[in-house]
Amino acid sequence: MLTRRTLLAAFGAAGGAFALPATALPAAAAVADPVAEEYHRLLLVHTRWVQQQWDASIGAYRAADFRFAAVLGNAVLLTTDGYDAALAGVDAATLRTRTVATITRFAATNRLAGGAEWGRRLFWDSTFELYFVLAARLLWADLNATTRANVEAIARGQAAYAYGLGTGNDPLSGSWSPNGSSGGYTGDTKLEEMGVYAQAIAPGLAWAPAGDAEAARWQERFVFWAANASGLPAADRANPAVIDGRPVSSWNVAHNLHDTFVVENHESVNPHYQAELWRTAGRAAAHFLAAGKPLPQVLTRQPNGRELWATLRLLASDAGEPVMPMVADRYHLYGRDVLPLAFLAQVQGDPHAARAEADLAARLMPYLKYAPENRLTKFSGEEKYEPEARAELAIAYLFHRWRATPVQPVTSGEFFAAAAGVRDFGPAVGLTAHQSITGFAAAVTKPGYVRFLWQPGHDNWLIDTRAPAFLPAQTAAPTRQWTGAYVAARDGVDATITVLQTAAGWAGYATLPTGTVVYAGPGPSSLTLFNLNMPGVPGLDGSRTFTGPGGAVTPPPGLGDGGTDEVTFTARAARHVRFLGRSAAGAYGCSLFSFEALDAAGTDRARGRTVTASSADPAYPAANAVDGDAGTRWAVSREERTRADSWLAVDLGATVQLTGVRLRWEAAYATSYLIQTSTNGTTWTTAVTAPATATLGAWAGIDGRAGLVAHGAASPITASAASITIPPANLIEGYTGTGTDLAAAASRRLPTGGPATLRLSDADGYLTLLNLSPTAVNSVVLTLPRGDRLYRGVSVVRTDGGLDLTASVPAGTGAVRPARFTLTGRAPAGTRFSVADSHHVTITAPTGAAVDLNLAAGAWSARAQVPAGESRSFAVPVSGPVTPTSDLARGRATFPTSPLPAGMGEPSYAVDGNPGTAWRPGPNGRMVVDLGVSRAVANVSLTWTSGTRRAARIETSTDGAAYATFSGPLSARYVAVAVPGWTTGDAELIELSVTA
Repeated sequence: MLTRRTLLAAFGAAGGAFALPATALPAAAAVADPVAEEYHRLLLVHTRWVQQQWDASIGAYRAADFRFAAVLGNAVLLTTDGYDAALAGVDAATLRTRTVATITRFAATNRLAGGAEWGRRLFWDSTFELYFVLAARLLWADLNATTRANVEAIARGQAAYAYGLGTGNDPLSGSWSPNGSSGGYTGDTKLEEMGVYAQAIAPGLAWAPAGDAEAARWQERFVFWAANASGLPAADRANPAVIDGRPVSSWNVAHNLHDTFVVENHESVNPHYQAELWRTAGRAAAHFLAAGKPLPQVLTRQPNGRELWATLRLLASDAGEPVMPMVADRYHLYGRDVLPLAFLAQVQGDPHAARAEADLAARLMPYLKYAPENRLTKFSGEEKYEPEARAELAIAYLFHRWRATPVQPVTSGEFFAAAAGVRDFGPAVGLTAHQSITGFAAAVTKPGYVRFLWQPGHDNWLIDTRAPAFLPAQTAAPTRQWTGAYVAARDGVDATITVLQTAAGWAGYATLPTGTVVYAGPGPSSLTLFNLNMPGVPGLDGSRTFTGPGGAVTPPPGLGDGGTDEVTFTARAARHVRFLGRSAAGAYGCSLFSFEALDAAGTDRARGRTVTASSADPAYPAANAVDGDAGTRWAVSREERTRADSWLAVDLGATVQLTGVRLRWEAAYATSYLIQTSTNGTTWTTAVTAPATATLGAWAGIDGRAGLVAHGAASPITASAASITIPPANLIEGYTGTGTDLAAAASRRLPTGGPATLRLSDADGYLTLLNLSPTAVNSVVLTLPRGDRLYRGVSVVRTDGGLDLTASVPAGTGAVRPARFTLTGRAPAGTRFSVADSHHVTITAPTGAAVDLNLAAGAWSARAQVPAGESRSFAVPVSGPVTPTSDLARGRATFPTSPLPAGMGEPSYAVDGNPGTAWRPGPNGRMVVDLGVSRAVANVSLTWTSGTRRAARIETSTDGAAYATFSGPLSARYVAVAVPGWTTGDAELIELSVTA
């Protein structure tokens, strides 16, 4: 039997990933691990779902959707301490009997063991074989010799089968393929497919006996697939870092990532699939660790693993689950998010992943108890995901149990401070994201997904990001678009601007480093809110409270938030009744499991009656809504998912007295709608407008978690229990938390100037400019009400103490300008400030008055005294990057990425603008900076620390593969610096600067 003592001793030697005592300790004596304890409780409670899968006719758990893979969670519970029959709903002896019977049956029916029911196919049989084999190994002592032989045949047979495919397609898996060794990244990444090819080999490789003749071949193929899963374009393939005995450059040939370190799946960005890198690695690692084998290095030194994890942190929420910026599936699919975080945290030892894991773990029990109860996947997930979720929760628990000391998480503040940043993922991806310490925001410009997103406080149960924020839903691609991403090291501020010309009009969206967002464009604008009763999740208490000029109001909940809507009204005569939509929660329109028309006795008068609809998906006809079957549903046609006024009507056959309707929604639900009745099917009257709304004013607080200000709106903001609507306005500002005085923000004077199409905001001290027109704004004078903030450019003090700033904004673009200097004291009217950058300002006093004030920039300050009619220049001592910069390399992506070669320091230090950091080349070191696109390169300069300066070779490339020595002006995307012969103590590179 594989005892705990054996396991702990094995993991203590597993490549250093686990620091465990030489002698096994009982769970009660181990270091406190609240996450592990919660996982154990979850497995116990989830066992109630498992027991529903028992099929007495076959004497095993059900085969459908591989539900028999639930045996892994059972095996973990049966081989660790603390089994609680009351929580599990079944005694341990019965669970053991059923688990062993299931393993025995399905081991025999696997194709690799001579059966014909399942197995061998890579997608997705091999994944469930991996869970199944691990369960069997944990319960090895309970299995008979025949079953053991069958389990070994499955593990070895699947490894041999996957190896035998070479880099070709699995003929059993249909269209699922890694596209040979080339991979793919546009539209659909092959990261997942290559990961599956690797994990199919893992159980056979991990459990192979020492000296096995086939294992060496399997090992090479396993590393090949695992390394290539996260391969970038050619610029990354020269990485000389050694993994499992060979440099990355000799392993990697695939291209599965965009060069902005993001993956697409189903033609859009969905972080769930990016996490496959650690999901497949975690599945594989569990077998090596359980078998007492050292982990292959590729599982802990994954190419580009650090960069891909940084992308997920950029998209992170407060619940461990990342924002899903473009798709509605895999949304709040909590049970499928556990394993990647547990692997990153407890195997790779990342304390930031441990924070995300702990945050997710804290949500899992409330989620599990929410209807439908005892499920780890729900909302956008189907029940077929439950076996995977249980198995992966069990593996995550094992990762914790196999450590003597769990990796401790950083604080939430530390997590989001480190995750904060901005990235434009490129026009092909169509996503610009901004993570700040107070919230997340993004703009999506990809056709079919165009939207703005806002998640104040990182709260992923406040605003439903499947629905567009502020920008009305777009049915057609923008005819013109522009995106700007500002990075602090290069521009002096982390911010984004997106300007679109849409069929509804021009729209602009800015995101600020404070978490505040600014919107100008067509309206009305809306935010769709979650409003569930999920005790244990902050904010989900079944109601939302809004504040406005008139005080606080809590609209009645229950309608427009999904689930089951119980709609009542005064009895009325009707032969026809219909639902008429006004808005939907996401991109999938409306879908109803049932539509019931209720009389005073509560009888459903719609059951089995004639039904019509605005449209229907052929697979989900309208009649399904009144057939009495809770498992069937009506859904609008794919072509009409974006239609706001979809409807479904029922002819009751005769005039009856109706008192209400009951709507049972699928995940695609209406956030607002009408219930109407008719006596003739032609003339309709409204019985209920759902949901009920409250009128607020020009500003509104949202449940104490965020706030809105509508400048220049003709009517007030309104709110329902599950949405907030802002009328068309000149400008809308969204603030995170409760730190902003919304009344003061609404009443303050905004900057003015330029044409009406130029929208201006000074929210949080940042000057935001949105040019919503096809005409450039050149050298216009902007009036800034406050005179204590100096922005880049020329400002002149007004008689009222404000400033006149001269600015230009190209057509259809925008800008976010940080205050470069602040003033204490009042300058006389006519004083002129000329701000060149973050470190230099010239002050010119008017002819008739001297200037005497305090000037500050960050921690630096100085008294500025300028005689009348004279000029004085002031410079901040350089202790950080001077911004903005003309350096094309500043803040750009660098290579090698992770893992770095032995002896090499961080290449990004050479382009961070910080004179206190430097790149250490290491032996024969070489680094590359990606300028993003091909640019004119006139000069490349290198700044070194003290020490022996080795001759450096500068090279350029347009494709990242072929390089030539740089000798003068040319066009290039990549610039490389090689330092042959570098040894410890030699000079390090402070700055690599590229200018046009």
